[in-house]
Amino acid sequence: MERRLTAILAADVVGYSKLMGENELGTLEGLKRCRRELIDPEIKKHHGRTIKLMGDGALVEFASVVDAVQCAAAIQRQMAEHNRDAAVAQPIRLRIGVNLGDIIVEGDDIYGDGVNIAARLQTIAEPGGICISGTAFDHAAHKVDVGFADLGEQRLKNIADPARAYRVLLDPADAGKILAAPRRPRSRVMVLTGLAALLIVALVATVLTWRSPAVAQRPTVAVLPFANLSGDPGQDYFADGITEDLITDLAKLSGLEVIARNSVFAYKGKPLVLADVRRNLGVRYAVDGSVRRTGDQMRLNAQLIDIATGDTLWANRFDRGIADVFDVQDEMSRDIAQALGVHASATESARMARPPTANLEAYDTYLRAEREARTGRGDGLREALALYEKAQDLDPTFAEAFAADARLSVYVWRAASDDIIQSALARKRAYEKASRALELDPDLSSPYAVLGVMQVIDQRYEDAIASAEHALALGSGDAATQIAVGYIQLFAGNHGDAARAVETALKLDPNLAPTDREVVGVVFLFLGEAQKAIENLERARDDAPEAGSFRILLAAAYARDGRMEDAKGAIADGLRLVARTESLARLRSLAAVRNHYAHLRNAEDLVPVMDALRRAGLPEWPFGFTADEQDRLNGAEIASLVVGKTLKGSLEPDGLPAIMQVERDGTAVFRTMTRMTTEKVYVDRDLLCERSENMFGRPDCGLVYRRSEGAGYSFVNSGKVFHFVAVN
Repeated sequence: MERRLTAILAADVVGYSKLMGENELGTLEGLKRCRRELIDPEIKKHHGRTIKLMGDGALVEFASVVDAVQCAAAIQRQMAEHNRDAAVAQPIRLRIGVNLGDIIVEGDDIYGDGVNIAARLQTIAEPGGICISGTAFDHAAHKVDVGFADLGEQRLKNIADPARAYRVLLDPADAGKILAAPRRPRSRVMVLTGLAALLIVALVATVLTWRSPAVAQRPTVAVLPFANLSGDPGQDYFADGITEDLITDLAKLSGLEVIARNSVFAYKGKPLVLADVRRNLGVRYAVDGSVRRTGDQMRLNAQLIDIATGDTLWANRFDRGIADVFDVQDEMSRDIAQALGVHASATESARMARPPTANLEAYDTYLRAEREARTGRGDGLREALALYEKAQDLDPTFAEAFAADARLSVYVWRAASDDIIQSALARKRAYEKASRALELDPDLSSPYAVLGVMQVIDQRYEDAIASAEHALALGSGDAATQIAVGYIQLFAGNHGDAARAVETALKLDPNLAPTDREVVGVVFLFLGEAQKAIENLERARDDAPEAGSFRILLAAAYARDGRMEDAKGAIADGLRLVARTESLARLRSLAAVRNHYAHLRNAEDLVPVMDALRRAGLPEWPFGFTADEQDRLNGAEIASLVVGKTLKGSLEPDGLPAIMQVERDGTAVFRTMTRMTTEKVYVDRDLLCERSENMFGRPDCGLVYRRSEGAGYSFVNSGKVFHFVAVN
């Protein structure tokens, strides 16, 4: 028996006995024809797997709730067209229910509330239409070419709690619309458990005609940085932590849209000008406050302001001991939500009330780690990793400390920042910390995002997509999660999903960190939206002027937009900057770019980007290395020269001494004065290849040339130009 994230489609024929009694052969033949010609092809197209077939229905498993809803919509539309063309007296129509929830898998069967709710939703769907649960809506909204109409909470047979339900609008003119319930607006409920999407299809005999006029909207709120009134700048991190925890708690409410940390912290230390906040962040409400910490006591003031009117909707002062900090945060979150008319579900309330740790020293250490991580500097990142580790030692059940550690470790690994922590260690650390975080708290979204990034780099695309969807289900209001999902979906080949994710991230956090802004720019670059790519990559360049990789990517965007002079200038600036920092060598040549993006599911996606970089002037090899092809060695010559030998020489551009020792079995060590890499060296056709834990463990192959200007040879690949002589 196991639980797993999946999507299920179950089909049922309403009035099956009556249909069979009136025309048994005709009904059976009609059902078989519909399955064979319409239903089964759509299931296959949307990556479904049939679990079992019944006389009046079927059960089908999907890896994605989005695929399940898309499949349902496609089936309904085709069935409607089929019935019109067939012009039969008793046309076969479908009734569909979709749920996203927890299921249990035992053998070849599935069961649990997730299945039961889906089955009940099917019964309230209009014939010819689709009805989905609120949790399915949260996951599929804006990701499928349909609209949705809120039906409010529905009492379902044999289901203890009311369930939110939405009617799917199949008319192409309604795509993207979200219509409110006719009597009262409903808040969205976030998916918080192990998940499955269940699609129940029943064949019935009437037509969907319902519509509702209003458009549902969620309140938008910005939690501005709380002022530190302690008189000690060293306590800034504590005030910042209060702000961030309040943002996190409010973001757990699916009925609210909360602006992310990076955007609101642009207002730190500045006077509150409501008009500026509304204009720049696009919000209706703002939370403002201050913290004074004295010894083991604190005084916290907070207020909720309606920016449109200037009215204070709620205000309170909390004089408590530091030990009560989590209770204060929980009370503030509840009061603010209540003032905004947002009601937390039972699950959301439980999550908000759950303190991240009972150990105040661990919490304090974690806040210090978060401050260091945001510096972006190498020394700050190293210190952050050490502080996260300390927080975990102080409280081995502190899930958020493990999750933050995993998030930073995977960034270090993805950026190939070996000067902070070696690639192999960063990879191992990220996996271990993310796994531990999920063991402690399965409702955290960021560990799933971390795992998804690592899985997509490992080219485990379906696993990565499942992790991304799980992360979104748990944290769709988190900008960092959306950025990770954008990265995952881009490399998995789902460009539309990637674009939606980064656009959502921009909405949640208009002031993204430069590294996140880079992901946004790359998504638009690969999608061919040059203007959007330029806008975001220019912003990343301006926010991190020493990062040469941003300029090289910007050059590709300029070239795709026809701005060749700007493109060539960006290449020159980028190469000058990346030459200073070994960890940014990933983009210093076409070979490096090709290797860095080798985990693209569709290799052809890279072709226009490579063409743009080539036209902009990015060299094929690092440091503009060129050689006469007549001096190039073939595979046999390379093997004779390298295998079982010690290669002594120097690296471009500065002549740094280096040694490569290659054993007869290909085991090798590459050493300079500052680093040592163990690797596997082998000859592939006429290429010399290195494989190590660097560059995500993938091979880095290059050419070997005789040096025409003197004795020795040159080995060039995406990461180095090594001039050497071979000794026994």
